[in-house]
Amino acid sequence: MTLADLQEEVQEQYTELDAELPVSLDRETRNELAMLTVALDPEDTDELVRRAVHMLFQSTVERGTLDFHLRSGYDCTYDEYLSGMTFDEMTGGNQFPQPQDNDDRRYQF
Repeated sequence: MTLADLQEEVQEQYTELDAELPVSLDRETRNELAMLTVALDPEDTDELVRRAVHMLFQSTVERGTLDFHLRSGYDCTYDEYLSGMTFDEMTGGNQFPQPQDNDDRRYQF
């Protein structure tokens, strides 16, 4: 898959998330959410879920896990996604393809 595929799938997912997002919680998650709700006293629990997504996203970016998964599935990184072009496109590395047989001529006199 490519950067274009990633951009398309992110847009599709964003559109799907625009609808109401029902989430079922297991016992442990419900208990933790209840504790955070009591301790942090947000206006509603949706705010805590938003914060949790932000924290998970940030830690995934900082640890390099997001780039690992993007490179595995789409052959690009998060920075490449943000810029809209691959590293080779940014540096011009794909503009001047080099023949693979150049090394043979290097030692000829």
